[in-house]
Amino acid sequence: MKKIYPSDFWITFSVIALTCVGVVMVFSASIYQSSALYDDQYAIFRRQLIYSVLGIFVMLFVSRIDYKIYKRFALPLLGLSFILLVLVFVPGIGYYANGAYRWIRIGGLTLQTSEVAKITIIIFMAASLSCIKEDVRKFFSGFVPYLILMGVFSGIIYLQPNLSTAIIIACLILGMLFVAGGNMLHLGGLFGGVVSIIVYLIASGWRRDRLEAFLSPEANITGSGWQSRQSILALGSGGVFGQGLGNGKQKMFFLPEPQNDFIFAHIGEELGLIGTLLILVFFLVLIWRGVNVAVNAPDSFSSLLAFGLILMIGLQVVINIAVVAQLIPVTGIPLPFISAGGTSVVFLMGGMGILLNISRHVTPKRRQK
Repeated sequence: MKKIYPSDFWITFSVIALTCVGVVMVFSASIYQSSALYDDQYAIFRRQLIYSVLGIFVMLFVSRIDYKIYKRFALPLLGLSFILLVLVFVPGIGYYANGAYRWIRIGGLTLQTSEVAKITIIIFMAASLSCIKEDVRKFFSGFVPYLILMGVFSGIIYLQPNLSTAIIIACLILGMLFVAGGNMLHLGGLFGGVVSIIVYLIASGWRRDRLEAFLSPEANITGSGWQSRQSILALGSGGVFGQGLGNGKQKMFFLPEPQNDFIFAHIGEELGLIGTLLILVFFLVLIWRGVNVAVNAPDSFSSLLAFGLILMIGLQVVINIAVVAQLIPVTGIPLPFISAGGTSVVFLMGGMGILLNISRHVTPKRRQK
């Protein structure tokens, strides 16, 4: 029987530290929004605290489940996530909010189905790629099926509409194919196609306003350029040491929903450059340890699974911070473990639980490499 080792300490520490920072900053950022929406300044904070505690328990519980079980159920899990994505469009089940169908109601709770899809696609990709092995370089067996998978899942998520998550799904599939040794000509063509589609979608319809706001933010400060402008003001006004926890001004209805996609700007305002750098250090430690686990994992399935999970975190961190810093057009990607959102926190924690279980199959000696 193969020996099981303790979970990677630094992954556990980084995730819990980021989650704790998230709870505190969500509380600070959401006081005014919470009072206006629910007549209770603690409503959003209370919900985030509950989901964060639940997420930590989920992570610790999942970390005790042998990762090999996911390979057996990869296809059923993928099918279930597809059904959940379709259900958001069913009247009475799908939940409409902020101009989008992204949630379903389960009792008194709401579930963001795209969060489920990200995890199940990573599991399916890892299971499938570990089975076909060298055939990943072949066009019909190692490229076309994943192209279809990308088109179906990214397409249905785009229709919600949720372009940012559709992009994340496409990047996950592309990245995992690359790591598995996919044919570079196929992947190069796919990458070019994905980029072309993204540019077309961003440059057309209502998203064009966001693109114009990114290219010329001063042209419409009170309209489409408002979020980006307020985000930069928040980051700049924080200076090196910040204005102090709870003393930020942008959360007073200047920066829309600062507890969500723009919470990094709120952190910069209240905790300054020091606070934002600390957050980045936690993320870098998490990504470093995750890559270490992926490289030293005991088999191809666990290696691809670990890589996919840490790629998901890395993509979301890079996109979120790039939006906040006005390096790319505004898009709705939350900052992992920190932005307010129940489904996101719980499923990300579940994904980290899987990563921790894989780390338990890596010897301490190999982890130190």
